[in-house]
Amino acid sequence: MPACGQPAQPSRATWQHGCVTAATHSTLFPQVPDSADAVLEGLDPEQREVATALHGPVCVLAGAGTGKTRAITHRIAYGVRAGILHPSSVLAVTFTNRAAGEMRGRLRQLGAAGVQARTFHSAALRQLQYFWPKAIGGSMPRLVDRKIQLVADAAAACRIRLDRGELRDVTAEIEWSKVTQTVPADYAPAAAKAGRETPRDPAEIAQLYAAYEDVKRERSVIDFEDVLLLTVAVLQDRHDIAEQVRAQYQHFVVDEYQDVSPLQQRLLELWLGERDNLCVVGDASQTIYSFTGATPDHLLDFRTRHPGATVVKLVRDYRSTPQVVHLANGLLAQAKGRAADHRLELVSQRPAGPEPVYTEYTDEPAEAEGAARRIRELIDSGVPAAEIAVLFRTNAQSETYEQALADAGVPYQLRGAERFFDRPEVRKAGVALRGAARFGGNDSLLDDAVDLPSQVRAVLSGEGWTPQPPAGSGAVRERWESLAALVNLAQDFAAAKPGATLADLVAELDERANAQHAPTVQGVTLASLHSAKGLEWDVVFLVGVAEGMMPITYAKTDEQIEEERRLLYVGVTRARERLHVSWALSRSPGGRPSRRPSRFLDGLRPGSTATVGRAGAGAAGGIERGTPGIRGSAPRRVQRTPARCRVCGRTLTDAGEMKLMRCDDCPSDMNEGLYERLREWRADQARSSGQPAFCVFTDRTLMAIAETAPDDEHELARIPGVGMRKLTRYGADVLAICAGQYATGDTDQG
Repeated sequence: MPACGQPAQPSRATWQHGCVTAATHSTLFPQVPDSADAVLEGLDPEQREVATALHGPVCVLAGAGTGKTRAITHRIAYGVRAGILHPSSVLAVTFTNRAAGEMRGRLRQLGAAGVQARTFHSAALRQLQYFWPKAIGGSMPRLVDRKIQLVADAAAACRIRLDRGELRDVTAEIEWSKVTQTVPADYAPAAAKAGRETPRDPAEIAQLYAAYEDVKRERSVIDFEDVLLLTVAVLQDRHDIAEQVRAQYQHFVVDEYQDVSPLQQRLLELWLGERDNLCVVGDASQTIYSFTGATPDHLLDFRTRHPGATVVKLVRDYRSTPQVVHLANGLLAQAKGRAADHRLELVSQRPAGPEPVYTEYTDEPAEAEGAARRIRELIDSGVPAAEIAVLFRTNAQSETYEQALADAGVPYQLRGAERFFDRPEVRKAGVALRGAARFGGNDSLLDDAVDLPSQVRAVLSGEGWTPQPPAGSGAVRERWESLAALVNLAQDFAAAKPGATLADLVAELDERANAQHAPTVQGVTLASLHSAKGLEWDVVFLVGVAEGMMPITYAKTDEQIEEERRLLYVGVTRARERLHVSWALSRSPGGRPSRRPSRFLDGLRPGSTATVGRAGAGAAGGIERGTPGIRGSAPRRVQRTPARCRVCGRTLTDAGEMKLMRCDDCPSDMNEGLYERLREWRADQARSSGQPAFCVFTDRTLMAIAETAPDDEHELARIPGVGMRKLTRYGADVLAICAGQYATGDTDQG
C-alpha cells in the first residue's frame, strides 16, 4: 500500500522498454482511460513525476524523443480527472498550430476535453478581440496575414528599391525587432549588439520599419506581432482586465520553452501575475530559431527566477535506436556555449538497430539520385513511404530531390505551411462525404459500396481520387495525396471501430478538423531541417551535410555555428531506426570537387579525426526539488496536490472524500473527543464573527482535522479546506486544540 498522499508506484514492467516503446506515440483511436490513476499507467518514473507535479513552478528539461508531449498532456489530464484542475482554468501554449492541435487531440483522447491548447498568437488574439471594445473602443483593426506588400509600400514611400529577396529579408528584420521589443529608433544599435547581418544599411532598415508602422496606422491594420504587443499593452495598462484574465486561467503549461521570445515571455509574465502555477518544457539543445528572436535564456534561467522550482530531466529516448542516439550525443559532446553546458545525455530505450550510413557523392544530382534509389529499395522492401523523410538545410535544395523521387516513381509530399484541413480539396471532400452521409441512399455511386472504406473511395472518386497516383508532381499530385490521406484514414477508422458508418467518420473528421489532427499522407516527406522540428520518421536521409551548407556559409560567429550544430542534432534525432547521412563534393556534374563533409561529423563518421571534445557527460535524468518559500518572506500559498485515499491509495475525485482524504467507505480513525472540541470551538468562532458555522470550517474539514490530528502548520495546510487565509486566521487555535492546549470559549479573533 502506498504511503499516505503518495501515488501508487507502477511495477517496473509497466514502463520499462518493451511495454512503452511508443512513449511518444499513441494508437490511432485509443480508449479513454477509465480513471485518474489509469492516466498515469505506462509513464516512466520521470514522466510520472511530471504528471503528478500539478503545481508550479515546474521545469521539465526534455531531450529529443523522451516523451515530453506525453508527459505534459498526461499531467493536464491527470489533474483534470483527479479533480485538481478545472479544464477551463488551464492554458497550454506552444508555437505551432500543428503542435497545439496535437495537444488538443491527445487531451481529448485522455478524457480532458475543454482545456485550452493554443499558440501564443492564438491565445493573445482571442483575448485582444474580447477586450478590445472595453480597453480601446470601436472595432478592432483588420489582421493582415502577410507583411510583404505593406513593406513594399513602405519602401515605395521611402523611395527605396527592394528586390524580392530584400523584401523578404527586411520583413524578417521587422519581425525580429518587434518580438525583441525594439522600436525603429533603436533598431541599428540593437542589431549591432545582437550581431545580426543586416540585408541593408541599418539606418535604411530603421527608416523602412518606421514607414511600415505608418502604413499600418493609415490603413487601420495590424500584424501578428502587433497582436502580442497590443495584448501586453492592454494587460499592463488595465489592471482590471489583467485580473479578469488571471481569474480565468489559473494554471499554465508552456511547451518548447527554449523558443520563447522576449515579447512572449513578457506576455506570459502578465498572464501569471504574482502566481507561480507554471510548468515549462524545453531543451536548450533544440534551440534553432534564434534568428526570429527566440532565446533559450528563459529556460536556462528558470531556476534562478524560481528558486523553489521542481526540475525534472527526461533522458530516456523512446524514439531512436542506440546507434542514432550515440550519434546525437556525439554531436553535442563537441558543442560549446551555454546551451551545451546544459545538454542532456540521451539513453536509448529501444533495441539495437543499424549503424548510420555515411555516403559521399561526386555532385548534388548524383546525391539526390542515390537517395531516391535507396528510398525506392526501402519502399519495395516494405517500408511505408510515409515513414521516410529527406531533410535538407534550405528549401532551395528541394527541387533536385523532387525530380529525383519523381523519376524513381516514389510518392512524396512537401512539408508546406497550409494545414491539412484548410486545403481546398480537403474542405470540398468533407462537404461531399457529409452529403453522402445524409443522402447516401439515393446516390448511385454508393450502390456497390459494401463497407465504409469502399463508400469513402466511391465518394472521393468523384473528387479526383484514383487508385493510382497521377504521374509527376505539382498541384494535381498534391490534391491526390490529400484525398488519399482521407481514404487511408477511413480504412484505419473502420478497422478500429467495426460497424462504423459514414456519419461516424464525418463526425470524427469534424473533431479532427477542430483539433487540427491531420491524418498521415502516404508519401516520402521532403522538408527543411527547421520545418522538421517536432516530427519523426522510421528512416531519415540527411542530405547536403557539407561545409558551406552545414554549417551554412553565412554562419560566422561562434553562436551561429553552434546553432547550426543544434540544427543537425534536431535532424539526427528525427530518425527512429535508420539514418543516412550524405554530402556531395561539388554542386553540379563536372564541377570542381572542392567541398568536404561537415566539420560536425569529425570524429563521428568512419575514417575522420575527432575535434577537441568537451570534458564530462551531459546531464543525466532525474528530479531536483526546489526549496519552498525561498522567493521571499511572504508566506507561500498552500498548494493542493493530487488527493489520494490515505487508507487504500485510490485517487479521490469526490469533493467530500477529498476533504476527508479517504473514501467514504474506508474505515475512519477519527478522534471523537477532538472532533467535539473542534465543533465547540467553531461555534464560538461563528458567534463572535456573526457568520454561519460552515464559513469557519465545514463538518468534513473538521472530521479530516480530527482524523489527522496535525502537529504543525505544514500538516494542517495539507488538509483540503484549510486555505492560506484560514490557516493564518485559525491555524494557531486548531493546532492548540489538537495538542490539548486550548480551552473553548477563549476567543480573541476580530
